[in-house]
Amino acid sequence: MYAAEAEYLAAGGPGRASFALLAPYFSPEVVLHQAAALPYGGTWRGHDGMARFFLAMSEAWEVFDITRQEFLATGETAVVHSDIRARARATGRTLDFPILQTLTVRGGRIAEVRPFYWDTAAIAAACGAGRGR
Repeated sequence: MYAAEAEYLAAGGPGRASFALLAPYFSPEVVLHQAAALPYGGTWRGHDGMARFFLAMSEAWEVFDITRQEFLATGETAVVHSDIRARARATGRTLDFPILQTLTVRGGRIAEVRPFYWDTAAIAAACGAGRGR
């Protein structure tokens, strides 16, 4: 999925590339839970929700690169530790931060994603939260 995500973003990402590049990796009933404090916070459901999430992410971040990843999987659960280097559109600030995601996989497809951020306040600030956007 992460390789397909990189291909999707390289092809122009939301609004330019087809979500069909990512769809095979996600259950049609996928649920993504993002921290409410983030500019793209909330619960995103289904393929349509995931497509809208990627659009919201691209509105927040000009650059969002995964610099390192580690994976641990057992049964239906995978844990992914990613180090991110991102540049916010609203402020131009560059930020390095880790994300830990739990993924629930059913029938070979991602059914649920729960990302955990170490510092949501720093991410929201970098994205210009509270600037009257």
